[in-house]
Amino acid sequence: MKYPVLGTLSLVLVLHVVALAQNVRPNQETVPKASTRKKAQPAEAVSTTETATVIIPSWLPSSGSTQPAATILSDLQHTALDLRFDWAKQQVIGSATLTVRPHFHPQNQLVLDAKGFDIRNIRLLTGNGKEKALTYGYDRRQLTVNLDRTYARTETYQVRIAYIAKPNELPASGSDAITSNKGLFFINPLGTEKGKPRQIWTQGEMENNSNWFPTIDKPNQRMTQEITLTVDGQYKTLSNGLLVTSKKNADGTRTDTWKQVQPAAPYLAMIAVGDFAVVNDTWRGKAVDYYVEPKFAGTAKAVFGNTPQMLDFFSKKFGVEFPWEKYAQIAVRDYVSGAMENTTAVVHGEGIQATRRELLDQNFDWVIAHELVHHWFGNYVTCESWANLPLNESFADYGELLWTEYKYGADAASMVQATALNHYLQEAEDKRVPLIRYQYREKEDMFDRHSYQKGGRVLHMLRKHVGDEAFFLALNQYLTRYKFSAVEIDELRMTFEEVTGEDLHWFFDQWFLQRGHPELRITHSYTNGQVSLRVQQTQDSTFTPIYRLPVTVAIWGNNNQSATHRITVTKADQTFLLPSSQRPSLVKFDDESQLLAKIEEELSQDELVYLLQHARNYQQKQQAIEGLRPKVADLAVSATLRNALNDKFWGVRVAAAEALRRYKGPEGGAVRKELQRVATTDTRSDVRAAAITTLNSFSNEDFGQVYDTALNDSSYTVVSAALAALTRNPTVASQPKIATLQETPSSRVITALGGYYALNGHLDQYEWFLRHLETLQDADLYTFLPNFGQFMQRMPPIEREKGIKRLEVLARNNPSYLVRLGAYKGLSAVAERSQELKTILQDIRAKEKDEGLKGMYNLL
Repeated sequence: MKYPVLGTLSLVLVLHVVALAQNVRPNQETVPKASTRKKAQPAEAVSTTETATVIIPSWLPSSGSTQPAATILSDLQHTALDLRFDWAKQQVIGSATLTVRPHFHPQNQLVLDAKGFDIRNIRLLTGNGKEKALTYGYDRRQLTVNLDRTYARTETYQVRIAYIAKPNELPASGSDAITSNKGLFFINPLGTEKGKPRQIWTQGEMENNSNWFPTIDKPNQRMTQEITLTVDGQYKTLSNGLLVTSKKNADGTRTDTWKQVQPAAPYLAMIAVGDFAVVNDTWRGKAVDYYVEPKFAGTAKAVFGNTPQMLDFFSKKFGVEFPWEKYAQIAVRDYVSGAMENTTAVVHGEGIQATRRELLDQNFDWVIAHELVHHWFGNYVTCESWANLPLNESFADYGELLWTEYKYGADAASMVQATALNHYLQEAEDKRVPLIRYQYREKEDMFDRHSYQKGGRVLHMLRKHVGDEAFFLALNQYLTRYKFSAVEIDELRMTFEEVTGEDLHWFFDQWFLQRGHPELRITHSYTNGQVSLRVQQTQDSTFTPIYRLPVTVAIWGNNNQSATHRITVTKADQTFLLPSSQRPSLVKFDDESQLLAKIEEELSQDELVYLLQHARNYQQKQQAIEGLRPKVADLAVSATLRNALNDKFWGVRVAAAEALRRYKGPEGGAVRKELQRVATTDTRSDVRAAAITTLNSFSNEDFGQVYDTALNDSSYTVVSAALAALTRNPTVASQPKIATLQETPSSRVITALGGYYALNGHLDQYEWFLRHLETLQDADLYTFLPNFGQFMQRMPPIEREKGIKRLEVLARNNPSYLVRLGAYKGLSAVAERSQELKTILQDIRAKEKDEGLKGMYNLL
């Protein structure tokens, strides 16, 4: 599962991330992350004795109950489904034939997960076409089938269940990561929503497939499967495995049967039905297919076309050839998560579909790689319990870095590392839990930046510690030994210990089983041919360990050569004496930029300039640029940053452009001239956009010609940046061009245009705003709705009241907390002079059930 990235992200939720090289995620306003939007609580002092007080930090969550792996009473071996669909009632008419045997102890009952079904009958298949009716008990969540006798673990039996599944009638619930747990979704079932296709699709993780077929819905089960779908003849179908038969029926329907012969966990089963174009590709004789809406057929390979190369890369990297029958990816409407790694049939949200112009700004390799890696880590070898979810998600997250490193180079991979580390550290401000956590409140709590980004960074440190050869050999042995089985963290540790010969309890304990991360203060001095390097671990050791940190330190001489030293930090306060024949130009701690830590490294201005000029990777250049920001008025610093605007890696150019915002130093003219050059000629759209944004930071200066030119840029990112710049500095010449953008298909441009009209719009744009309330996705509405509220401040009373009603309905009833929050902010924008509206806002706050969202309301 791709977290609301946003991965994410992802990700339902949009994360403001630095785009990856040729692997760009859309630049959008930062929106609240699922795990960071809860209102931080002040630290609480708890007295433990008369003389000692323990300060409970705000990031320490209360413990949930212990969550062990599910006890296995019966082994689900094979599931055969025969399904039809009632679109009008949004129901599944199904027959499920389950092949089962007792796991160890004899069983005279079969307990299945089956939520909200109408059970028609249950029969035991006794052979030779004969059946025997079975009695059962049912509480609308679990189905207990009474077998005809007691079966031993050596005996297999088959049960057939005729049922109607009604997922749309189940109590509405969901989480930040998976916004609805209905399991199966009818999209536009009556065909009444103009412009939206009719579709059926499923989302099984975590335990939601039991909303549409009876099963043992636990990750430590495995089954082969055969799914037969009878649908209207004009629709395509997709499921796991291969399409083995397709038969046209006399009534205009068609019956497709999909068969997967290798076992996978029940949560990985899927189906999809709809009007899709299927674009075909291949890899080593296996089908690689892309299912998209017909209008995107021409760009499907531009989006997904690196998939065969990824299959080849990861097969070689892990030493295990992609083990499944085929690889299909499908884009569906109104998806409730980021993406899902269903075995051989990955589901993506509609946002992965793109026009060629949109693809100038972004590609989706990151999420494609993430879900593909799951076919080894998660599908081939599966976590035995949700407490061990990082064994799935950490590897998928790290797969993003591995692919970026291979395809786009070391700097791009370094950017992935920096961005992911920052995402985890943001979450850690409010939440610090172990990676592997056997205590949690809700299963969905496991979908967080710990399981993803922290886990991926821990794997990176493990790779750096043992070396590439041992790391990938251990992964190969882990995959080979535990294929088609469920595992917990100890299996991974023991495999690495067997390969390396090293006891790695210390590593797995401090990184996987304990909460938190190191917080380091690094200082150094030079005397008598020695560098004295002091490392202080400043984290609260009451709740976080004192870490053992193998790390490299580089000492740079004035000859532009460096000596690298390997040290191991083991104490809260530790000093290392390192030889150096001359006073160093730079002492760089964590020279490989591999630590998962919050590091405060004391470097002088000269050292920061030197670091920027000699950095080994993007992370070091980013560190230098951030450190130099407060000193940008200094001539040497501004000259260095101007030079960085020509760096070979676009991410550094973006960082340099951003660092020059509001520059007031002696090189004002040169800086502005250089930024105008970058804004109009840089080959990378992200860099052009960053330069425009920086030019806009210079108050009382006219760069209107640059902005007007940018409105014609091929990149939507650049057009959006120009709109933002023109919002507070509109020009007469720009008006006709801006008017032509109202019908752009780009949601990014639409949201930027909403910001422009919030300050510069007129009654003519009122209907435009209303129309886009219906067309934008949740994350875009989060930005668009406050602008709509600000726009309504200048509307006549009738239009203003209509708009307020629209916002109130969204703030009270929309299922997405992002939309509710955006609508609340929109209402707040027009509430300044209205006591009645302030009362409505107070009532919305009081009735909001999401405590995290209520906390955010109180901060507005």
